[in-house]
Amino acid sequence: MNATAPDTTHNGWRNYETWAVNLWLDNEEGTYNYWRERAREAYAAASADSIWTREQRARYTLADTLKAEIEESLPDLGASMAADLLGAALSEVHWDEIAEHMIDAAIEDES
Repeated sequence: MNATAPDTTHNGWRNYETWAVNLWLDNEEGTYNYWRERAREAYAAASADSIWTREQRARYTLADTLKAEIEESLPDLGASMAADLLGAALSEVHWDEIAEHMIDAAIEDES
C-alpha cells in the first residue's frame, strides 16, 4: 500500500499556524515595521563561522527572538482549554521559516 501523507502546506507556508503568525506580523503596519527592523538588526549583527553562514546565524537568532517575544506577549489564560489549544497551535509554528522570510527581505533592502 502506497499511502501519501496529507499536504499540510498553506498558501506557500509549511503549515497553517506558520502562515497565520506571519500574516499577523505582516498585516499591521507598526508590527510589520518593528519586525522588519529587527530582521535588519539581526542580519547586520550576524557573521559567518565554521558552522553557519551569515544568513543562517541571522535567521536562527531572529527565530529565537520571534518565538520569545510572541510567547511573552500572550495573555495568561491559566489552566484552560484555550491555553492548551493556543500552546498546541504555537508549537506547530516554524519560527525559522518566518525568520528566513524576514531576513531575505532585510538582505533585499540592503542590496
